[in-house]
This record gives sequence, C-alpha cells and structure tokens, in this order.
Amino acid sequence: MICPFCGSEDTQVKDSRPAEDGAAIRRRRLCGACGARFTTFERVQLREITIIKRNGRKSVFDREKLEQSFEIALRKREVDADTVGKSINNIVRQLESYADGDVPSEYVGELVMQTLMKLDQVAYVRYASVYRNFREAKDFEAFVEKELGE
Repeated sequence: MICPFCGSEDTQVKDSRPAEDGAAIRRRRLCGACGARFTTFERVQLREITIIKRNGRKSVFDREKLEQSFEIALRKREVDADTVGKSINNIVRQLESYADGDVPSEYVGELVMQTLMKLDQVAYVRYASVYRNFREAKDFEAFVEKELGE
C-alpha cells in the first residue's frame, strides 16, 4: 500500500479488524519512510460495476462518490454512522447484483433517494434538490407536498 503522505511503498499493517459488520476489514498502517499512520479498508467486490450516464458515457462505479453523496446530504444531521455504512453497503450489493453490471445512473440515484427517505427526510430533500435539479423555492414546495404529503 502506498503512503498517502509521502508516496512510499514501505508501509506495514499494525492492526486489522473487521468493520461494517464483517463486510470489510479495517487496517491501521504505518509508513516506514515518514512514520505517518493511516487507515485502509478492504472490501469484497463481487464484480466490476459500470455506471451508464444519462448522455450514454460509461464510467467505473466509485464507492467514494456514493459515500460523499451521503455525507453531503446528511451534513449536520444526527444519523448513526453505522446505519449509514450499512445503507451504503446495501446499495453496493444491489448494484453488484444488477443484471449485467451496467447500471443506469438513474437507478443509483433512485436507490440513494429511497435510502435517504428512510434515514432522514431533510437529507432526502437535500439530495433530491440536486438530483432533480430544483431551480426555485416552489420546486422544493412541490416536491415536499408530492413526496412527503405535507
């Protein structure tokens, strides 16, 4: 593993333990060159997931982008980190089992919206505002009335 601080390949695993309910292994590492400590995660990947964008372009699925979407939507919301991690794992498993591995980006967006609706309604509306490209306050109103019935 390459050190993220100095780029050295001389790193050692100092501690390993299960994470995310056994779906991953968390490893604490030490760089032999600069002495920095950092954490890595190792997860099982059943198959390569390809995302098909709306314009037809393809890109490799990036779990970190999914995690960032949740982080942004849930910012300053009191939602348990373990629950969020399990939710992300659940989405990834659904994507891995999707037909031939070529997943439309709309499907990913809908999975995220369904998950956020269960976790936190404010996060759900935040994500939807970007995903559905809200332009004005009335777009928020219409969405909340339609989706949340309020």
